[in-house]
Amino acid sequence: MLLFELVIALLLIGAVLALWADRIGVPYPALLALAGAALALIPGTPRVALDPELALALFVAPVLLDAAYDASPRDLRENLLPVSSLAVVAVLVTVAAVAVVAHRLVPGMGWTAAVTLGAIVAPPDASAATAVLRKLQPPHRLLVVLEGESLFNDATALLIYRIAVATALTGSLSGWHVLPMLALTSVGSVLAGIVLARAYLLLTARVWDIPISILLQFIGTFAVWVIADRVGLSAILTMVSYAMTLARLAPGRMGARRRISSYAVWEVVVFVLNVLAFVLIGLQLRGILTRAASVGWTRDVICAAAVCGTVILVRVAWVMSHTTVARWWSHRATAAPSPHRPIGGSIVVAWCGMRGIVTLAAALALPGGGSADGGFPDRDLIVFCAFSVVLCTLVIQGSTLRPLIQWLGLKDDGAVQRELMLARAATARAALRVLQDEADEASRPFASVLRREYEARLHSGERGVPIEALGESAGALVELQRRAVFAQRQALGDLRARNIIGDDAFHALEEEIDLLELTADVRIRPSMEDLG
Repeated sequence: MLLFELVIALLLIGAVLALWADRIGVPYPALLALAGAALALIPGTPRVALDPELALALFVAPVLLDAAYDASPRDLRENLLPVSSLAVVAVLVTVAAVAVVAHRLVPGMGWTAAVTLGAIVAPPDASAATAVLRKLQPPHRLLVVLEGESLFNDATALLIYRIAVATALTGSLSGWHVLPMLALTSVGSVLAGIVLARAYLLLTARVWDIPISILLQFIGTFAVWVIADRVGLSAILTMVSYAMTLARLAPGRMGARRRISSYAVWEVVVFVLNVLAFVLIGLQLRGILTRAASVGWTRDVICAAAVCGTVILVRVAWVMSHTTVARWWSHRATAAPSPHRPIGGSIVVAWCGMRGIVTLAAALALPGGGSADGGFPDRDLIVFCAFSVVLCTLVIQGSTLRPLIQWLGLKDDGAVQRELMLARAATARAALRVLQDEADEASRPFASVLRREYEARLHSGERGVPIEALGESAGALVELQRRAVFAQRQALGDLRARNIIGDDAFHALEEEIDLLELTADVRIRPSMEDLG
């Protein structure tokens, strides 16, 4: 009961900290990290042991699906080089650098334990950065690169993590086992995600009840993770592929009420998981600090500080080096002298190296105890260093990100807004075509009313003027509204399918159309499935 009361109290504190973080302009995980550190210093807090296999599935799977669902394949393809550079090469360089530093600073730490530490702290968490960046409205490409990196750097780091953990526990490493694993993670995981997404949509096609539908979404998410993990695939890549496939296929099969409800629930769940991750790591740190006090703090503090400095400096060095080479190559490849491109975006990307929930979950997933009793060697030190990196990067980089962007003067390039206006005009034209074809004498007056509304939306899309509100609707007006909304959804989906707009503009206008559908008539449950 004490643990339950403590968790409830900390969820309340997490909510208050999130509100406060929004006001002062820092990522709320930064304040959660400070709360977790404070929790570790409170005498009498209970000690909690979490199943290693449960930690990654519980904390990473929902958060990753939530992020991948909103990702835009078109934008990722256009920024493939910088995204892959950060998600693969930068992670490998960080793992190697941290492993060398830890191995040299800590006498007796084996290479497998050092590599494990490097894999745990290597992947940055873009959610903390984008929480601040979206409010400042920087160039859209900057957000795409950071969000794309966060989707795939986890796969690289966790693959290394699993190999290192298995090697440390079994004492052997076979190249014949590693090579098939790499092949499965590159191709098999992507195919599995696509197949599982289609299977999920097929099995849940007749589920209209909103609570059951949302529950099945979570069950499907955890099932995909467990299946991928059990058959030896990369759970990360499978989940990303699964989420992106759902994002392409699910909108046309889900009504507005279900979508709005599920989005709200997922937002709350992701927040709760972040709070619980910091709570659990704080509870584990309490025992680690107690044991470290008996043997001295010097080694652990020095190692943690060195690892923190390494992950920050390696990212800055890699991003700026990559940018310099890319600019030189671009200048060399063009016949005419290329204009000087500002490096402000690269500076921001280099500074957006905050670690978060994946690092915490990977640290929590390490088997407890020491190597003598079947646990992981140097586990206490690794967990302490991991939390120190999360705390340091979130507090130092997270709190200085807003002033850095303001100092650099980065502004929104208007790419998403232009696509949104284009899509709004196109969907309004689709609705007007439905209303212009309306010839029923009884519904003609209502068609005239709705036509004025969609003409206002068309004017908004073409000129950027405010959309005038429409009065109450009923009867034939509701039916016309349904048909107009359905036409807009088809037009919007076609724009995304032809890569005329990206997923950011798609989801923004999808929300507008959902609200139009819900306002058709509050007494009737309009369902787009009935029109499909």
